[in-house]
Amino acid sequence: MGSIYTVSQVNSYIKNMFTQDFALNKISVKGEVSNCKYHPSGHIYFTLKDGGSQIGAVMFASQRKNLGFKMEEGQQVVAQGTVDVYERDGKYQLYARSITLDGTGDLFRRFEQLRNELEEMGMFDGCYKQSIPRYAKRVGVVTASTGAAIRDIMNISARRNPYVQLILYPALVQGTEAKYSIVKGIQTLDRMNLDVIIVGRGGGSIEDLWAFNEEMVARAIFECGTPVISAVGHETDVTIADYVADMRAPTPSAAAELAVFDYSQFEAQTDLYRRTLNRGMERRLERVRYRLNQDVLRLKMHHPERQLNEKRQRLADLEDRMGRIMERRVTAGRHRLALLAGRLQSLSPLEQISRGYGFITDGGGKRLESVSQVKPGDRITVRVRDGRAVARVEETESLDDRKGGELT
Repeated sequence: MGSIYTVSQVNSYIKNMFTQDFALNKISVKGEVSNCKYHPSGHIYFTLKDGGSQIGAVMFASQRKNLGFKMEEGQQVVAQGTVDVYERDGKYQLYARSITLDGTGDLFRRFEQLRNELEEMGMFDGCYKQSIPRYAKRVGVVTASTGAAIRDIMNISARRNPYVQLILYPALVQGTEAKYSIVKGIQTLDRMNLDVIIVGRGGGSIEDLWAFNEEMVARAIFECGTPVISAVGHETDVTIADYVADMRAPTPSAAAELAVFDYSQFEAQTDLYRRTLNRGMERRLERVRYRLNQDVLRLKMHHPERQLNEKRQRLADLEDRMGRIMERRVTAGRHRLALLAGRLQSLSPLEQISRGYGFITDGGGKRLESVSQVKPGDRITVRVRDGRAVARVEETESLDDRKGGELT
């Protein structure tokens, strides 16, 4: 029996053979880019292929300064570098130091041609896009029944809203028969009166996703009466289905979040609206109660009985005021009357008579003010304090006569 070697020894030996091969240390490989992945560390992992074979390749972040474009699926490139063995996995791959474009791959050309044709037909126009229902209850899914896509959609749907019904059409999503299966799935679910349909699958190479770049799939989505969300591959993967669908989701998980509303958030929002509405109603009721109280007070102020009481009170006040005014005026009148009476009393002949004077009238009762009004022999009446006396004039004497020394 010959020598026995470990796996590590075999891989090391093969690696040494690759290292000593001059052609493999500096080689240029032409092919179409597939499975291109940009790693967070900065490395680029991809596959170069032609019609008959493929080879894995990597460009490390330290070499990316030599890359003058963004690598995408379907690009035809020339990668220069070294073919070496990765001992841990026992696989060989191309370690690219520089990459240059060398035209466009056949699949990529077909993709661009169909995209341009459908765009000219207006199938991508926003006027044909249907809005996605905000509160979907029944969601259809066209995808593989065993893939990661349906599991992600089911998990996210159950977490966001356990009351939403998911209806799966298990379709082929890869291979020559995939386009027919996808079209039949879209048409079948469209007849079930659903709220929204998710069409998609997980990530893969451009060949793996090609069924979603077929014209018949694009037309089935465009003609679907139910709103369609396209969820094909990863965020960097773009297919014809994404352009024609009513909404594009970067991943199947994102499609589930777009199609299924968050019930807990809905409950929280509804509760917030309810509290806001209650506060608004309470404030409104407070304002109405305040206005009602004001109207009640205003009504009481204008009540006929209150008005009558106010008029009565005002009348009583006026009556008291008038009584006081009349009393003051009567008092003032009495006082003035007393003064006038006193003055009149002082001017009364009787007052003079009471002081020892007399009031003399002629025979006709006319007051005598001058001796010229009588002559001797005339009858006169003399009134004194306690009576009167009738007398006859014996003689008259004037003061002027006295001054002249004559007596009549």
